[in-house]
Amino acid sequence: MPESQSVQVFGKKKTATAVAFAKQGRGLIKVNGQPLELLEPEALRFKVYEPVLIVGQDKFSNLDIRVRVSGGGITSQIYAIRAAIAKSVVAYHGKYVDEHSKNELRAKLMGYDRNILVADPRRCEPKKYGGKSARSRFQKSYR
Repeated sequence: MPESQSVQVFGKKKTATAVAFAKQGRGLIKVNGQPLELLEPEALRFKVYEPVLIVGQDKFSNLDIRVRVSGGGITSQIYAIRAAIAKSVVAYHGKYVDEHSKNELRAKLMGYDRNILVADPRRCEPKKYGGKSARSRFQKSYR
């Protein structure tokens, strides 16, 4: 039996990590075993749909994408899923379709939002002594 065509990529945002496993299929996208339509919160659901809406449904019609996500908060997980889905379709086209379609998809996604394909390097700054947070200091008194 021939090996099925598949790629595995990850998307990250802060401490949230989403691992996407894309293989030949019939257009299913599932996150932790559930379809995208059931993803909560509802207000951020369109953020996850963005890669599909930008490149078009036809590019996803022969792909099954399974995403496992862990760590971080709700919003970070949504952004990590979004990055993983976008990276998986680009990687699949680069490996099994052709270089031209990969570059086309990449340019389309980068033109919309660079953070879909490139991880955001911002992290929480650690607390220092002499104050209650990273930057604020305790009030100074002269008397």
